[in-house]
Amino acid sequence: MSQQPHNNFPKLHNAMWPGLVGKGSPGAEPCIDLDTMLNLTAQAEVNGTKFDGVDIFLFEPHINIDASDDDLKRMADKIRAKGLVVGSVVAPIWPPTGGGSAMGTEEDRKKFVEQVRKGCRIAAKFRELGIRPHGVVRIDSASSVSEWDKDPKAATKRIAATFKEAGTVAKGFGERLAAEGEICWGGMHSWKNMLNLLEAVDMPKVVGFQADMAHTLLYMLGYNAPEHRLVPENFRWQPDQFHTAMKKLTKALRPWTIDFHVAQNDATVKGSGSHDKTGRHCLATDPNGKLNIARDAGYWMRDETGKVTRKFKHICWDGCMFPNEVMMRQQTWNDILAAMIQVRENHGWKS
Repeated sequence: MSQQPHNNFPKLHNAMWPGLVGKGSPGAEPCIDLDTMLNLTAQAEVNGTKFDGVDIFLFEPHINIDASDDDLKRMADKIRAKGLVVGSVVAPIWPPTGGGSAMGTEEDRKKFVEQVRKGCRIAAKFRELGIRPHGVVRIDSASSVSEWDKDPKAATKRIAATFKEAGTVAKGFGERLAAEGEICWGGMHSWKNMLNLLEAVDMPKVVGFQADMAHTLLYMLGYNAPEHRLVPENFRWQPDQFHTAMKKLTKALRPWTIDFHVAQNDATVKGSGSHDKTGRHCLATDPNGKLNIARDAGYWMRDETGKVTRKFKHICWDGCMFPNEVMMRQQTWNDILAAMIQVRENHGWKS
C-alpha cells in the first residue's frame, strides 16, 4: 500500500535544463532532449508520490524563445499529457544566446531586456493555456565578475538600471523576475553584492532573488568575494559556525527570495585563472555533499521564528553537469524526488 505524505505544498518540480547545461558543445556530451527529460520526470515515483511539474529553459533544442503561439500550445499539451505543469522559466539573457550583458553597452542592455520580454511572453502564454499555475522568470546579470571588478559601483548601478527596465517589462506581463544567486555573475557573486543590487533595483514586488542551496552555500564560503565570507578561513564545517553563517545569510536574502531551488554541493568550484569560479552541483545522495538537504532547506522556507513562510507555491530540484549516463538512470530521479519529498514534509504545508 502506498504511504501518502502529510504535506501537499509546495509542489515539487524538476528542472529540465540539466539536459542542456554543459551539453552539446564541441567535446561535450550531447544534449538530452526535452521529451526524454519529461519522461524521466514523469516516471519518477516514491511511495506513490510523483513530481508535480517542471521548470524549463527557454532555449533550443528544448524550447525556441521565438516559438509561435501554436508551438507553445503543442508544448503545453505535451507537458499536460505527462501529468505535469510548468513553473518557473529561464530567459536566455546571455550574449551567446541572443542576449547581452546587463552592465554592457546600450545595445547589450537592449538585447537583455528584449530576451526578458520574450521570456515573459512565453511564461504568460503558458499561464493563459492553463499549464502554469505559479512561477517566475529567472535572470542573472550575464556579466563576468572580472569585468564588474573594474568599477564595482558603476557596474552595479548599470545592472540595477537594466533589471529595473526588465522588471517594468515583466510587470506588464503580470510576471516577476528572480535573479539567481550564483558566484560567477558579476554584481551577484556574493550575498552582500546581491543584496546591494536588489536594494538598488528597489522593485521588491517584481524583481526578487532565486535561492539555490548549492550556490548560496558558496556565498557563505566567500568564493569570488572573500571580503564577504561568513565563516573563518580555516572553516572545517563546525556545526555552530555553519548555522551562525546560514542564519546571517538567509536573514539578509530571505525577504527578497521569491523562488527556491533544492540542491546539493560539495563546496568545490570549477573554473581557474581568469575564469570566474562557479559552483558544482552534486547528486542528492552524494556522500561528499556538505548540506543536510532536508534540514538546511528550512533556512529559506522558514522565517527567523521557525514558522513556515509559504512563500513558494513550488520548489524545484536543480542539478547540472552530470554525465548523461547518470541522468538517464531512473533511480537518479527517484532519489532526487525522495529528497524533495522530505524537504516538503519538513517545511511544507497541507492545503
